[in-house]
Amino acid sequence: MIRLMGMRAFSSLPRWSGRVLAGLWLLAAPGSAVADGRPGAFPAWSFSGPLGHFDLASVQRGYGVYAAVCSACHGLEQVHYSDLAGMGLKAEDIQALSAARQTMDGLDAEGHVQRRPARPDDRILSPYVSPAAARAANRGVAPPDLSRVVMVRPGGASRIYGLLTGYAPDAHWQEGRGFRNPYGISGFTAMPPPLHEGGAQYADGTAATVAQQARDVTTFLAWVSAPHQDERRRLGVGAALYLCFLAGLFMILTRRIWSYVSK
Repeated sequence: MIRLMGMRAFSSLPRWSGRVLAGLWLLAAPGSAVADGRPGAFPAWSFSGPLGHFDLASVQRGYGVYAAVCSACHGLEQVHYSDLAGMGLKAEDIQALSAARQTMDGLDAEGHVQRRPARPDDRILSPYVSPAAARAANRGVAPPDLSRVVMVRPGGASRIYGLLTGYAPDAHWQEGRGFRNPYGISGFTAMPPPLHEGGAQYADGTAATVAQQARDVTTFLAWVSAPHQDERRRLGVGAALYLCFLAGLFMILTRRIWSYVSK
C-alpha cells in the first residue's frame, strides 16, 4: 500500500522534474572513456563524481607499477602494508608482498642502517635513510612522499597522469631546470621519465602501455589518498535515499491531512 501511494505522490511532480533528475544523474555518473594519447586528453576516472567508485583491479595493477617503478624513489609513509587489504588482497597476499620488501630496522653497533623483510604492520617507507640522502641521489631534489599526493596536488589525478605521460619523446635533462614537462612546476620536473612500454608485468594480461601504467598507478595513488571514499559514498547514497523516502512520506501525509480541509 505504501509503495502504491508513493508512486502516486511522485507522479504528481512536474514533468520537467524527471528531466532535471536525469540530467543530474548523467552529470554524477562516472565516465568510462580512456585517454587517446593526445596532450591534455585524460581518462574519465571511475572514482570521480558523487557516485564514483574505485576499480579495484586497476588499483591492484597500480600497486604493481608503484612497487616495480615508483618505490625506487618514493615512499608511502602514511600507509601500512596491512592497509592494502582495502584493495581486495587477502592476508596471505599482503604477507607475501610485505616480505618481498626490505625496511629499515634501526642502526647496528657501527651506526649503519640495518634492514629486514617488512611485515604487514610496517609502513611503506621511502627507500632513502634520510632527506639528505634522497637529495644527494636525485640532483639535489628529494622525491616527495606519495601518500596523499593526489589529494594535495592541484589538478589531482589528471595532473599526476599528465605528469607521467607528458614527457617529450626525446626528453633530456636541462641543467638547473630538469626535464621539460608541461605538467611540472614551471613546465619542468626533476623526475626523469619513469614509465616505459612493458615496464610492468600484469598478471591479468592487460597490455602494459605507458598510458595504461600511468592510469593504473594514478588510480592506486588516488585510492591511497582516500581509501575509505567508496564506503563514505555508499553511506551518503543510503542516507540520501532514506531522506527522499521520508520526504515522500511527509508529502503523502500532508496531502492526506489537508484533503479533509474544505476550501
